[in-house]
Amino acid sequence: MRRVLVTGVTGFAGSHLVDYMLTRNDCQIFGIQRWRSRTENIEHFADKITLLECDLRDATSTRDTLEKVRPDWIFHLAAQSFVPTSWSAPTESLTTNILGQVNVFEAVRKIGLQCRIQLACSSEEYGMVFPDEVPIKETNPLRPLSPYAVSKVTQDMLGYQYWMSFKVDSVRTRGFNHEGPRRGPVFVASDFAKQIADIEKGRKAPVLSVGNLEAKRDFTDVRDMVKAYWLALEKCEPGEVYNICSGTAWSIQKVLDHLLSLTKQKIEVRQDPARLRPSDVPILLGDNSKFVKATGWKPTIPFEKTLADMLEHWRSR
Repeated sequence: MRRVLVTGVTGFAGSHLVDYMLTRNDCQIFGIQRWRSRTENIEHFADKITLLECDLRDATSTRDTLEKVRPDWIFHLAAQSFVPTSWSAPTESLTTNILGQVNVFEAVRKIGLQCRIQLACSSEEYGMVFPDEVPIKETNPLRPLSPYAVSKVTQDMLGYQYWMSFKVDSVRTRGFNHEGPRRGPVFVASDFAKQIADIEKGRKAPVLSVGNLEAKRDFTDVRDMVKAYWLALEKCEPGEVYNICSGTAWSIQKVLDHLLSLTKQKIEVRQDPARLRPSDVPILLGDNSKFVKATGWKPTIPFEKTLADMLEHWRSR
């Protein structure tokens, strides 16, 4: 029975990853949470896994937790993951994301654990992508356009460095946008879905606020994404980096139009200048061929279903 530790278990991807692992019945699951973590995403399985109190920014706390669990696999998903927050609180994003990972790596080294670590890196690392560079391969230059993206580049490079220097076994996955039920309302598709649900319930005037609708993103359903995370540790090479994406781009306008087609409400769309970023990535469209060749993975859930499930999630709340 494999011992598996999930950092960021109370988050969006972390909770879906546990849902997937519970269907496998071949692992003992441990999750890390902080005392102030919101727990609504994990209430349905909290009694089926072992939850541990730990703050990854504290080296002692991290080492004590890893010593207790002695995991075979670690899925390192804990992060400050909302790009706009990194503009208003850059130090918080950098220290949380970089220090947390260094503390995990150092704990693994000091304890002498022989474990595999999946690093949830991000397509935001590519940043300024030029039209002749899509679809984006892992070899594309990294030109990060936000403090969040800079923190993810650092996590990514630390993964490579710790493998080359100390043989700390990690697989770097650059996940492109992933959505689905339980996605926080600050993320674009979930935000639109929540606004529509609020309008349907009469909690909000029939006006939907939007930011930049021209950006194009490569979306994958979170339930497909977490299966990819599992396959990354099962089949991928240590120290290597892999794009996880659908290979199809949707404009934010198309996402909005599809969600609006799922409601009978008459809704006015209005741009809110506060929702525009200081610098936005125009297009993120990935090439997943390296990951598919290594694992045989392919996304199975159409994005139209992802959006419908997300809207139903907000309607049921």
